Amino acid sequence: MIEIRNLTKNHGSRRVVDDISFDAAPGRITGFLGPNGAGKSSTMRILLGLDRATSGTALIDGVPYKDIDRPLWTVGSMLDGPGAAKGRTARAHLSWVAQSNGVPKHRIDEVLDMTGLAEAGRSRIRGFSLGMGQRLGIAASLLGNPRILVLDEPTNGLDPDGIRWTRRFLRSLADDGKTVLVSSHLMNEMEGIADDIVVIARGKILATGTAAEVQGEHRSLEDAFFALTDGQQQYSSGSTEQGDAR
Repeated sequence: MIEIRNLTKNHGSRRVVDDISFDAAPGRITGFLGPNGAGKSSTMRILLGLDRATSGTALIDGVPYKDIDRPLWTVGSMLDGPGAAKGRTARAHLSWVAQSNGVPKHRIDEVLDMTGLAEAGRSRIRGFSLGMGQRLGIAASLLGNPRILVLDEPTNGLDPDGIRWTRRFLRSLADDGKTVLVSSHLMNEMEGIADDIVVIARGKILATGTAAEVQGEHRSLEDAFFALTDGQQQYSSGSTEQGDAR
């Protein structure tokens, strides 16, 4: 269970997350959606202990990330892609991640197989396609067989086959009882898969509820998203996606 309560984050004089609250529940995919600069990545970084909130709380199974012993066994995450050294093999990268949290070696083969990378395990990451890199990031997030998954833009830049595989795989994880929180700035990537939706723009939550509730009387969830976020894009000169409030 993920619980965000009255979370606020300021970067200098700019408020990038503004008193937001929502939950992500077990057995469900929660789509965390908003245009670039909305505050999605800032929220996820706070949730995963990579940044501090100005106020409010972000809890995983009732506690802050920093208080979780061997966190990979509870929550798996992927922010900013796989984050792997290009000269390493996929297996070596996963081995390094596994050792950091005492995950047994046999789990490496299991996650490589789960993500379709079994034959690429001894290949150098520099030769991976974008889709393979995303699969490797997901594989790393699954090493501890965690109950909770937090994935930032896992379909970003993927071709249609890669998006289809990611959708089906995330659905299988939720159907297995896991809590899955997925961010995206493209509603069509989440349409037909997300059980619950949180729409954020300029640091404020615009809508929460089931996919049907957020869609309301609009023809599609995508139409609802565009109606909610029209004119809400926010860009900062010279900022990166991570430094900005994605």
